[in-house]
Amino acid sequence: MELNRRTVIAGAAAAGVAATAIGGTAHATGGRTPVKSLFGKLADGTKVYRWSLANGGTKLKVLSYGGIVQSLEIPDRHGKYKNVSLGFDNIEDYVASSPYFGALIGRYGNRIAKGRFTLDGTAYQLSVNDGENTLHGGAKGFDKRVWDVEPFTKGSDVGLHLHYTSAADEQGFPGTLKVKVTYTLTEHGDWRIDYEATTDKATVVNLTSHVYWNLAGEGSGSVYDHELKIAAARYTPVDSGLIPTGELAKVAGTPFDFRRTKTVGEDIRVANQQLLYGQGLDHNWALDEGITAKPEHAATLRDPSSGRTLKIATTEPGLQFYSGNFLDGTLVGTGGHIYRQGDALCLETQHFPDSPNHASFPSTVLRPGQTYRTSTVHTFDT
Repeated sequence: MELNRRTVIAGAAAAGVAATAIGGTAHATGGRTPVKSLFGKLADGTKVYRWSLANGGTKLKVLSYGGIVQSLEIPDRHGKYKNVSLGFDNIEDYVASSPYFGALIGRYGNRIAKGRFTLDGTAYQLSVNDGENTLHGGAKGFDKRVWDVEPFTKGSDVGLHLHYTSAADEQGFPGTLKVKVTYTLTEHGDWRIDYEATTDKATVVNLTSHVYWNLAGEGSGSVYDHELKIAAARYTPVDSGLIPTGELAKVAGTPFDFRRTKTVGEDIRVANQQLLYGQGLDHNWALDEGITAKPEHAATLRDPSSGRTLKIATTEPGLQFYSGNFLDGTLVGTGGHIYRQGDALCLETQHFPDSPNHASFPSTVLRPGQTYRTSTVHTFDT
């Protein structure tokens, strides 16, 4: 008999316990405080720790380096667990060659054209690390910083508070930015991310998470057969450098129309200039709900082979869908398999790329006395 994930969890909850995994299958066990272990050391001797936590049928492992989700395990329709996020089994590969696997991204997720913007009449030049552009905060963004991690339990929830202070002018960004990111596993197995930041000088901020998803299990092959639906009627077309042109284009009649559920690979080989620019899908969808006070549904991803389903809700106005186009067979993941093009995809909740240079886009400016707050919730099911 096939097991529905919610049925398994509900049964465990009725017994006053949370579902987790032992030996790769669903098993009921009591909740516990996150466990800290040494994962490795950086070249300068700095220790990198891994925090392991489980709740509501979801198992999560997080590194102090980059706030990286090193693994995220959920069950399939039969209760069998697999890690559904790409990553490495050692710190050396994360430092040397990671394409942002599982990382916290900042100060600015996505691209800023030529690494330049002007704020309050002052021009700023950022670290440039993607051709002539700034990508994901520059050459040493938040993904390459060691975060302070504080575990917590609150009621039936368990989680981690991650703290990092970004010094004034770090990677060229103005102001000292104090950041707090909270990872929470709920009693239902949802993974929630709450971002907060304050600054002592006007700056721009756009934080996100860069998990590479393969709901069939990392290293299992292409995600082109995954089924995806995105709640967005418009997207932001890009130029050859993947910088938005400023247009909010309709998805209707294009490969970017995911308003109805379709497979990731259905239109990925269509002759379309935008797909040529990104060597596949690597674009920002302008979510129908826009900025919201509480997380609203943005996307649903499903692997038909396992039944694993991911639903994403967010307060953010945008979603960057990246179809793993630049995975080139040179990286070996946690399960010992080589990652190739299309072996995972990213669904990054965010403000729009290059917003500091587009007055018509939702603003990413943060000023002293304000608090940056966004939230994203990942719900898993079968």
